[in-house]
Amino acid sequence: MTKQSSPWIADWRPEDETFWNAQGKVIARRNLIWSIVAEHIGFSVWLIWSIVATKLPQAGFHYTTDQLFQLVALPGLIGSLMRFPYTFAVTMFGGRNWTIFSASVLFIPTLALAYFVGQPDTPFWLMLLVAATAGLGGGNFASSMANISFFYPDRMKGWALGLNAAGGNIGVSSVQLLTPILMGVGLINLYQAEPVGGVYLQNAGLMWIVPLIVAVFGAVLFMNNLTSARSSFRDQLAIIKRKHTWIMSFIYIGTFGSFIGYSAAFPLLIKTQFPSVTIAIAFLGPLVGSLSRPFGGLLADRVGGAVITFWNFIAMAAATVGVLYFVGTKDFTGFLVMFLILFVTTGIGNGSTYRMIPSIFREENLQKVRGPGDSGRALALKTAGIESGAALGFIGAIGACGGYFIPRGFGASISVTGGPQLALLVYLVFYAACLALTWWYYLRKSNAEAGVPNLAQARV
Repeated sequence: MTKQSSPWIADWRPEDETFWNAQGKVIARRNLIWSIVAEHIGFSVWLIWSIVATKLPQAGFHYTTDQLFQLVALPGLIGSLMRFPYTFAVTMFGGRNWTIFSASVLFIPTLALAYFVGQPDTPFWLMLLVAATAGLGGGNFASSMANISFFYPDRMKGWALGLNAAGGNIGVSSVQLLTPILMGVGLINLYQAEPVGGVYLQNAGLMWIVPLIVAVFGAVLFMNNLTSARSSFRDQLAIIKRKHTWIMSFIYIGTFGSFIGYSAAFPLLIKTQFPSVTIAIAFLGPLVGSLSRPFGGLLADRVGGAVITFWNFIAMAAATVGVLYFVGTKDFTGFLVMFLILFVTTGIGNGSTYRMIPSIFREENLQKVRGPGDSGRALALKTAGIESGAALGFIGAIGACGGYFIPRGFGASISVTGGPQLALLVYLVFYAACLALTWWYYLRKSNAEAGVPNLAQARV
């Protein structure tokens, strides 16, 4: 892999095919690769408590079931909040610079976890604070996606953003696959003492130290900042006034919010509803959800994001009904199959909804071209690029709230009713609302009447 020649690139024209083929695609690919590496670790750290929480009782921590779900849920909330400043940071400080910073701060949650999980007398409020620092990993997605959106031409954004997101999302699967294994092996025991309950919980944090070092130095050596992506905070705030920013945020809660929320809750949900089943199988959910995400973006590139998103919500609703049925009958095989289908649909929906965002902002800006001729169109496209980059992160931030609400919903439902059915019914109603919004704003033939002029003719 070729080392970047300069941290900053002033001349960047991805829509120019000659420039793209001569040098653009090589630079874009290099930045995409290291963006994926850093984002992958970010997701892993973000969801690390989804596994650690299941082992705390065995290690001597006397927390209630609802408290365990809180430990799983809080990183999701903090991660979603961190995405707001992370979204705007790329255009203010540069994509490379922010990747270095965002990867470096992940030493805080990993080392804090490694220390406090070895202290069974840690009060719940303090452990909740430690878990909250894992939310730093959730912010990486917003800055990473905003950054990569500037590197690729519009015709390739769906696939590129899908790959970037999938590489990050699969970090959830990595942490849920590797952590249970390493917690049972004392290869890097921090305290050189016998583990509590036979579990080396500190390994869950220590296992990411070397990968983090690699990610930081990879970003330093191989990533770039784009001068053309510089923008003021004020310019980016324009997206808050856009109606479609809020519509797509709501819809994205249904897709990505479901993915991250179910990923966080799945191990603990299995442990509480099917106690005889090992949580080691939980990694399959985020794995299939992550792998399906690029295909959601690819299908959206070819067919249209709104079409794929619409039918995907129908599939999500059907899979949720299946989960409801099998969790009620205590049939784990049926429960697992339906939940894996649900995870696949969250991945496809993630890719298709994210593909819609640049298209929507492009069409809106082209409808109000600033200035005459090609110069006016170029300015409109540049504005669209800045706004869509900010919108990708902003919408991703709101969508990430599902990482908090879904685990908390399951925890509250189990505490009140003894099972997760009530929470699943609420999620089902939410998918119906997302389905309706997708059709109303992005598929109706009379979109002009709904305040979306000409978007019906664009491949959104």
